[in-house]
Amino acid sequence: MIMAEKTNGGEANNPMLLHGKYELGRLLGHGTFAKVYHARNLKSGKSVAMKVVGKEKLIKVGMMEQIKREISAMNMVKHPSIVQLHEVMASKSKIYIAMELVRGGELFNKIARGRLREETARLYFQQLVSAVDFCHSRGVYHRDLKPENLLLDEDGNLKVTDFGLSTFSEHLRQDGLLHTTCGTPAYVAPEVIGKKGYDGAKADIWSCGVILYVLLAGFLPFQDDNLVALYKKIYRGDFKCPPWFSSEARRLITKLLDPNPNNRITISKIMESSWFKKPVPKNVMGAKREELDLEEKIKQQEECKSTTMNAFHIISLSEGFDLSPLFEEKKREEKEIRFATTRPASSVISRLEEVAKAVKFDVKKSETKVRLQGQERGRKGKLAIAADLYAVTPSFLVVEVKKDNGDTLEYNQFCSNQLRPALKDIVWRTSPSENPTPA
Repeated sequence: MIMAEKTNGGEANNPMLLHGKYELGRLLGHGTFAKVYHARNLKSGKSVAMKVVGKEKLIKVGMMEQIKREISAMNMVKHPSIVQLHEVMASKSKIYIAMELVRGGELFNKIARGRLREETARLYFQQLVSAVDFCHSRGVYHRDLKPENLLLDEDGNLKVTDFGLSTFSEHLRQDGLLHTTCGTPAYVAPEVIGKKGYDGAKADIWSCGVILYVLLAGFLPFQDDNLVALYKKIYRGDFKCPPWFSSEARRLITKLLDPNPNNRITISKIMESSWFKKPVPKNVMGAKREELDLEEKIKQQEECKSTTMNAFHIISLSEGFDLSPLFEEKKREEKEIRFATTRPASSVISRLEEVAKAVKFDVKKSETKVRLQGQERGRKGKLAIAADLYAVTPSFLVVEVKKDNGDTLEYNQFCSNQLRPALKDIVWRTSPSENPTPA
């Protein structure tokens, strides 16, 4: 098993060791399908939030797809204003999700004490928009943005969490829209209620508008005890800004809460607005707080990305392991190829160079990265493919291949017709009888 499961029949306060890697501590919270514990990584000494989900209950109520989406989405969005996924593990009966421990509580609790100063609201909104923009750039739509899903760390910085209702761009129907009605009523966009299809990015922007209104006002823009009446107000965009809103804030919120999604402000325009661009005083979150350069922090995180792989990745590579569907959407295989090989990195790079030569692609390479780019323009520019090589052990590599530029259809055709056939004989495979037990 990936993780040894030890229980004593109840939720005792005594620490429980998980596969000798994490020490499970006190219960932090629980929901219908999961419990969240404080846990400590024994090797690093760092604390994490360990979400424990019972697989039998998930299967029984048909929630397996939701947990798969949540894990897949969190694995894609590495950003300083998003709660980070550290590791996913499993036993026969449970799924364990190790996440960043955020100690400052929910933003909702802060708002419950009263409306925020405009400078403080601006800081939170800037961090929220940066996180949402990053999600959308990765083809991820949150679909349940609200203050309860926005956490604060020890320094007062915002962290987006709970991707259980998130979805991906490849889930769009032929009309290019999403059609699943979901979200929290007071924060849901009118086009989602209309059930005629909606743009996930525009729906998230509406929710950001409701959040900004709540931060500045201390109450919701759309309120009614009757759900039908509430939806009618949302559908009409029937709200009023309190008199203490600045004129700039009022203009921005009006553009965010435009009931016509085609006229609603885009994230790029939000970032260009005068209200958004105002610098936040350094003393807003306390004298010791330093302003974050989010883009630089993202860059640093990507540069420091580990070159080793955990059990999460190994599971997804082995044909014999039946846990792999838990951790990645099957449809995403069309956009990313991940395989293991016992060949040295030089052999993998040589094979990719052969593919590039056959189709007249240019090659740029290092010891752990290869980038292939077509010489001719396609439907959306020149097709480019990036391959990253990770050493699990000196004799075992994991290779991730994904589209770096160009049209998705052309990329899929390239993978099917050129790449997969060329790599077929170097891919490591296991049969059910040969499956090793991961350490």
